[in-house]
Amino acid sequence: MERTILREAVKKTGEPILVRGFVDNIRNGKSMAFIVLKDLSGRLQITVEKEKFPALLETLDAITPDSVITCEGTVFPNEFVKLNGFEMIPAEGESIRIDSLAEALPIVRKEIPATKKKAALERSNIDQRIDYRWIDLRTDENQLVFKAQTALAAALREFLLARDFLEIHSPKLIGAASESGADVFEVKYFDRNAYLAQSPQFYKQMAMAAGFERIFEVGPVFRAEKSYTSRHTTEFTGFDLEFSYIESVKDVMKMEEELLTYALGKVAEKYGEEIEALFGKKVVVPTLPFPVVKLHDLYDELEKNYGYILPESEKNDLTTEAEQLSYRWVMEKYGHEFLFVTDFGPEKRAFYHMRDENGIPMGYDLIWRGVEITTGAQREHRYEPLKAQADEKGLGEDVKFYLDFFRYGCPPHGGFGLGLDRLTMLLFGLGIKESMFIFRGPNRLNP
Repeated sequence: MERTILREAVKKTGEPILVRGFVDNIRNGKSMAFIVLKDLSGRLQITVEKEKFPALLETLDAITPDSVITCEGTVFPNEFVKLNGFEMIPAEGESIRIDSLAEALPIVRKEIPATKKKAALERSNIDQRIDYRWIDLRTDENQLVFKAQTALAAALREFLLARDFLEIHSPKLIGAASESGADVFEVKYFDRNAYLAQSPQFYKQMAMAAGFERIFEVGPVFRAEKSYTSRHTTEFTGFDLEFSYIESVKDVMKMEEELLTYALGKVAEKYGEEIEALFGKKVVVPTLPFPVVKLHDLYDELEKNYGYILPESEKNDLTTEAEQLSYRWVMEKYGHEFLFVTDFGPEKRAFYHMRDENGIPMGYDLIWRGVEITTGAQREHRYEPLKAQADEKGLGEDVKFYLDFFRYGCPPHGGFGLGLDRLTMLLFGLGIKESMFIFRGPNRLNP
């Protein structure tokens, strides 16, 4: 008999079915046993009247919470069952089988309130839970995070595929640092050194020089940063794109705002109610266009409205505090969660950003809910200016292979990158450790 997932079990009332899953809860009384079975689709109560099922008594006594079991039986409606108003009655004989017996769990996944008989149990801290991540991930909340992340990534892909983007897969072992030479992981590569890619940036642009016109990539990104914040990690999943024949950086910004609006709309449609119920976070589908502000104008607004003062020498980049305050400002001024910030100083931008006639990089940061999620730009596609900007930052020889991409013709282009894990973090209001399937940080290489 094929397995029926629990969401579908209630649609097959009165007919024999087979279900499998984790034991979410078991109450094994003197005359009755109640098992709440859980799989990724939902829950179902299995009701056993012990006098009628003597063959199951030994099995029922052995079952522990989080054990994996198989049960054959029939589902019936029962208005007295609190869980969805349905219950499963096992078939005769040995119709419940223990597939995997769970030991006592080493972590507390959720806070357990006190009862008359038992004291309250505090939830294990996040680092303890990551030690046993496979157990922690069994909760409804954690599984919803990755259902929504799947829907988000699928919507991002769907949007781009409908606009004739190609998906590429660039190498993650590279011969030269992909950005500035700092914050890279060096690895031994046979008789020489290699590096883990900080970004697919150079290869995205190579695809433009190859005439691919529109590409995206979803893949791992590595950053050797000793950061211990709630939003930094040493490995994450990047969602990057690049496209050709743009007129200005405004084309890049338009692509990104439309992409995110589409994707958040899909997530809201499928999981918005569940996210609000379990996490108290509303999935807001943004309106178009997103607000835009120049960096120095933003600092003027933050000073005028909130007394946030910064020395002029530090105003060529966006501080973490300014990012956070910008969310308050954009909500008050525009009622919007997103904000494009433009006109950064050249010393704070990558050498491959095209600059205008005043030497200002033609790029932006996108802030969502007070956190930077993207740096995007029009790229410098002309060989001589690009080489000069690389030399200016002392990178000429290190990026010679990259500069060669632009010696034989390359269309005007631009793009941006998103961190899928950071988007998930902000969508749910979590820390980065809880937003990734497995977190990697300076002190974390297991599990």
